[in-house]
Amino acid sequence: MGADKVAKLDNRLKKNARALRSDPTETEKRLWRLLRRGSLDGYRFRRQHPVHPYILDFACLAAKLAVEADGGQHCESSRDHARTAFLERAGWRVLRFWNNEILENEAGVLRHILDMLRERCPHPSPPPAEPGEGE
Repeated sequence: MGADKVAKLDNRLKKNARALRSDPTETEKRLWRLLRRGSLDGYRFRRQHPVHPYILDFACLAAKLAVEADGGQHCESSRDHARTAFLERAGWRVLRFWNNEILENEAGVLRHILDMLRERCPHPSPPPAEPGEGE
């Protein structure tokens, strides 16, 4: 594939990601509120992040962790299996949550994401100094 064709595909992927960011599902809105701005123990996420040829719902680049919010259309999807396999070969780990899991068990979903982050990547910033340290 030529460089021009790759650039066009990348531009189309970025445009599609931008469109998805501007029209999130209710579940994506809720999960984004929980993940944004390093609110999950300092880990930073991006939403609708392109990883050619896919767009990840949420991605922590430091830990190469993808978090997907799946509705009923994803039930036993062979496309999802192929997508997950592709991302895993590229070094990503993929967590999939059903929409109802996110809506009904936010704490459990966040705990599972945080466990995966901590397992894959040390804390993104040094822990705060204890009182009396460094004096």
